[in-house]
Amino acid sequence: MPASLIDADSLLAIDIGTVTTRAVLFDVVEGHYRFVAIGQAPSTAAAPFRDVSEGVRQAIENLQAITGRTLLTNDHKLIMPVQNGLGVDTFAASLSAGPPIKTVVAGLLADVSLESVKRLARSTYARVVETLGMNDQRKPEEQIDSILRLRPDLILIAGGTDGGATRSVQKLIEVIGLACYLLPAEIRPVILYAGNNALAAEVKSALEPLSSALYISPNLRPTLETEDLQPAQRILAEHYTQTRRRQMSGLDELNAWAGGMLVPTAYATGRMIRFLSQDSQNGILGVDIGASAVSVAAGFGGELTMGVYPQLGLGESLPGLLRYTSLDDILRWIPLDLPADVVQQYLYQKALYPGSVPALPEDLAIEQGVARQALHLAVQAAARDFPAGVKRLGAGLLPPLDLILGGGGILTQAPTRGQSLLMLLDAIQPTGCVTVFLDQNGLLPALGAAASRNPLLPVQVIESGAFLRLATVVAPVVSARLGTPVLDVRLVDQSGNETRLNVKQGALEMLPLTPGHSGRLFVRPLHHADIGFGPGRAPAQGIPVSGAVLGVVIDARGRPLRFPADHVRRREIIKKWLWTLGG
Repeated sequence: MPASLIDADSLLAIDIGTVTTRAVLFDVVEGHYRFVAIGQAPSTAAAPFRDVSEGVRQAIENLQAITGRTLLTNDHKLIMPVQNGLGVDTFAASLSAGPPIKTVVAGLLADVSLESVKRLARSTYARVVETLGMNDQRKPEEQIDSILRLRPDLILIAGGTDGGATRSVQKLIEVIGLACYLLPAEIRPVILYAGNNALAAEVKSALEPLSSALYISPNLRPTLETEDLQPAQRILAEHYTQTRRRQMSGLDELNAWAGGMLVPTAYATGRMIRFLSQDSQNGILGVDIGASAVSVAAGFGGELTMGVYPQLGLGESLPGLLRYTSLDDILRWIPLDLPADVVQQYLYQKALYPGSVPALPEDLAIEQGVARQALHLAVQAAARDFPAGVKRLGAGLLPPLDLILGGGGILTQAPTRGQSLLMLLDAIQPTGCVTVFLDQNGLLPALGAAASRNPLLPVQVIESGAFLRLATVVAPVVSARLGTPVLDVRLVDQSGNETRLNVKQGALEMLPLTPGHSGRLFVRPLHHADIGFGPGRAPAQGIPVSGAVLGVVIDARGRPLRFPADHVRRREIIKKWLWTLGG
């Protein structure tokens, strides 16, 4: 490592969520970048403040109290660069607070450009309120009326391969242009065009005078077989931050501190997942359960699938969750005998006070049950967009992954780490052998935001063990009756101590291997069980495993998870799972 790193820049990263604002300090320690400390405060982005400054100031002041380092002047200005040991050298910021952006998507073929533009919308904090396509049976005036009624903030247009269809795209542009013309100038939407590049000049001429801003991006589908969302995602990230700067006070100053590089939290997270997946054999999955949205980022060989689901967030949108699932699907995760109306009432109360903390065991059980169902829906939705060539161990199952990173207050603030892990396993239902980490300090978006200012910093912080290793999980896929032995497992630690276990279908087992230790896991699959190496196969030399808070967990509960029809029996099983993991 070059000696110049010792004199390298310190960095302060701010992440503004709906409920919490975090201030994260990174600095050089013994020649390497390290996570130093984090300060947190309630966010002030929403009413009645609508000014992020107060929450940011409190978070930085809390960070100052922890570190003893002065970062702000007496009039609350950031000291940058470092002066006489005070302040920081660089600054980065990310943002997820605020209502989802009302979005209209327009494309041609339902399974080509229209599907691509929907994926683009799902990569940020957007809510699709209308879809226009070639197969839309409505008359043009009906489509225009719909846009006028909905008053979208953003319109995304795709369609036509480069050098391909033009007339069908032109019809879409005519409808959208007329609708924008009829809207008052002060509420006209931003338009992003990412279709046939041959029409770019025509789109600019027709729509630029009729929109609050027009962006032209390279085609999402330059050919029928090729999809490239990254250029449009960068533009969408820029639009998101510009929109929030108009809606919230204090962001202009933060953006200036960040050198104009304020980014959406999901975009920053996706940047890190894409980076981590470049050297991954299977894939990397990052999930975050927040008040504003549930975010899922999956990377396979540097190819990113990003899904942001504001409708599943654990804040103001909670009552609307029942449009996407049922109360029974939420109740199945709760180990207590609670009436459905009690759960429904809790959703409304939590929506009113998203920053509230569960006060009773019943509240905690409901909140964790809701989180499981919301994350499960988000992961299943994102999985439909995973690359077609990704290997799966069965129809409808997630592909094997190398690493899962979980974040969000419901996970990081759970009373026990066993509860954190069980929420992730229940909701994601991974297959094969995977290591599960907890982003207990919310570092992933901070690292993603910092990457543009200092590419070396995220690499070294990740290598330093900044994330909490929860467990190495082995989840076999097998067709066998409950109670049938499916795995013979032998764990040999670095001292030569050996633990053996015969695992039966339906069981959840844990083998202790504490942090700082290592070992090898020898698995003999029975009944053609597949742990990611093929039915009935496992490495003869064993699987290297590192110590974790919960050691090695064998999840033989089946994929997908199935519950007994008897409610009493179901609740007892969930309690047993919690007890097994120390919950």
